[in-house]
Amino acid sequence: MIKDIIDKEKQSKLSPDEVLKELLAGNQRFTENKMNERDYSSQIQKTSGGQWPQAVVLSCIDSRVPVETVFDQGVGDIFVARVAGNFENTDILGSMEYSCKVAGSKLVFVLGHEACGAVKAACDDVELGNITHLLSNIKPAVKATDTDGERNSGNAEFVAGVVENNVKLTMERIREKSPILKEMEDNGEIKIVGGVYSISNGKVTLL
Repeated sequence: MIKDIIDKEKQSKLSPDEVLKELLAGNQRFTENKMNERDYSSQIQKTSGGQWPQAVVLSCIDSRVPVETVFDQGVGDIFVARVAGNFENTDILGSMEYSCKVAGSKLVFVLGHEACGAVKAACDDVELGNITHLLSNIKPAVKATDTDGERNSGNAEFVAGVVENNVKLTMERIREKSPILKEMEDNGEIKIVGGVYSISNGKVTLL
C-alpha cells in the first residue's frame, strides 16, 4: 500500500501519543528495511497547497542521521530543525512554536545521536571561529555529566552520557524558554520528548 500524505483532517485527529507511536514504528520499519512505499510526485502535488506535519524534530546536522528517512516519513509529514549538537536557540524555539501553535504539530522530538562530533568537541573544549560559540550551548551537558574516567572525547562512556544529558537539558530549556510550548504540553495538546539515534544500528531509543 502506498503511503498517502497527512491532511488537515488527519492531523487534527492525531494525539501526541499516536504521533510518537508512529515515529517509533517508522524507525522500526527503517531498521528492518520494511519502509512504506511512497509516490513522491503525488505527495509533492498534494502538499503544494498547504502542510499539516504531525511533529517537529530537532536534530543534529550529522549526515548519518537523515531524519525523515530514519523515521520513515514522507513529504509534508514532519518539520525538521537541524543544528550541530541539536540544542535550542531563539530561532529554533520560534520554529517549534510555529510548528505546534500555528501549523498544528502534536509532538516536539529532540533527537541526539551516538558519537556526536559537536558533543565530542565540547568535551574537548575546542575553540575555533564560530564553532566556539556553538559549543557553549553544549557545555552545560558536559558539566552535568559525571564520570570516573577522563572528561574528554576519548572516554566513549562519558561522551554517551553527555549526549543523553544534552537532549534532556535541551528539553528542559524548551519548556523554560517557551511559555507557548510549555502551556500546550500542560494542556495535553503536544508532547515534548527526547531520544538518541544509534549510528551503528539505526535505532532510536527514547529517553
